[in-house]
Amino acid sequence: MNDLHATRLSLLAGGSDARTELERAIDVSQSAACAHVFTRTMFDEARQAVAGVGTETRLAGLAFTSKDLFDIAGQPTSAGSVVLSHAPAASADAIAVARLRAAGGVLTGRTNMTEFAFSGVGVNPHHGTPANVSDAATPRIPGGSSSGAAVSVASGAAFIGLGSDTGGSIRIPAALNGIVGFKNTARLTPADGALPLSITLDTVCAMTRSVRDAITAHEILAARRVTAGNAPLAAYRIAVVKNVFFDDIEPAVAAAFERSLKRLRAAGARIEEIALPELAELATINATGGFSAAESHAWHRLLLERSGAGYDPRVAQRILRGAGMKAHEYIDLIHARRDWIARVEAALAPFDAVLSPTVPITAPSIASVAPGAERDDEFFRINGLLLRNPSIVNMLDGCAISLPCHVPGELPVGLMLWHAALHDDAVLAQALQIERTLQNQ
Repeated sequence: MNDLHATRLSLLAGGSDARTELERAIDVSQSAACAHVFTRTMFDEARQAVAGVGTETRLAGLAFTSKDLFDIAGQPTSAGSVVLSHAPAASADAIAVARLRAAGGVLTGRTNMTEFAFSGVGVNPHHGTPANVSDAATPRIPGGSSSGAAVSVASGAAFIGLGSDTGGSIRIPAALNGIVGFKNTARLTPADGALPLSITLDTVCAMTRSVRDAITAHEILAARRVTAGNAPLAAYRIAVVKNVFFDDIEPAVAAAFERSLKRLRAAGARIEEIALPELAELATINATGGFSAAESHAWHRLLLERSGAGYDPRVAQRILRGAGMKAHEYIDLIHARRDWIARVEAALAPFDAVLSPTVPITAPSIASVAPGAERDDEFFRINGLLLRNPSIVNMLDGCAISLPCHVPGELPVGLMLWHAALHDDAVLAQALQIERTLQNQ
């Protein structure tokens, strides 16, 4: 499946045209592969929009999708819920949507998501759960919370899936679907017009089919240029943190990760194993519920009082945990995080990036975690495993990219390359080299 860059080059060379590419995307969007992917489609609007877009624009009239928590002018923003289905229509596009449109992207629809973005699994009891495209025999979870956005990209329905990442909501579904997900340093992309989960941790970002497309999407969303360079892998010093990230890892994930390290070392990468004892402090730091619970409860408390019965019970349970956090506990959390970030940044300063498994498991079946109290224990076990690794980077206020490291015939496995805040360009430069090396294995 061609990425955005290759498709745009074909458009410029006359090998295709934007209308044809849009109809291909719409055909996929209407296929069984995209069941439950969209909460609302915009195909007629997209057909009208593509007529006015030139191939000289950065996105050249190619399709993108938007997670249901972003405002789109003239539509209510329901964030995967039913309790907001009658909310007033947005008066303007979210900044992220507006920037993608201004760059020549054509929006084909709003994508399904975990209700209010509060889970890494991707299950939605209101709109159904989109199935991971990697296994035709067993419907598997897409990962969340940007579930529909991931499947739209992995299936070929879109070139960019606009989403958000609070504890891994871009990187988890990217890893489980075998695509690329880049979580930039949060402050680089504006969240105006996006319904919040955590104002401290939320990051506006996207999923794509390649690292070079991830760079393009980030440059548009952040209104900046990435300086990636072309240094070889041997120019970088990369760490592998051995504690926490590999706990409870599935054999298939461990094998893919070790195979990737071997390949990268053979290509000249200087990879060193280190310990990061500061990771053991996170459970204590977040013991009172963490930022997501407190900040989501502040946003939802009145809506829960009026319409709590309409919430996904699993989501409501997590939001309500924030009701018990005291003001001094929230302030202590802010200070503890700031101190923790400073010490972790100092530990990582000698390295250009860190490599980890994005998540320690492959995608389980939807049936094993489907809505139902009898499956709640398994749902929360899986959710904890999926969030654990990527959420460390959010707590760090860092940047990270997940790229596929499996081989054909295997379920998708993600390789996460990450570092502290504002190391975005270095992470992307290394990701280009790593992607090139792994694709040649």
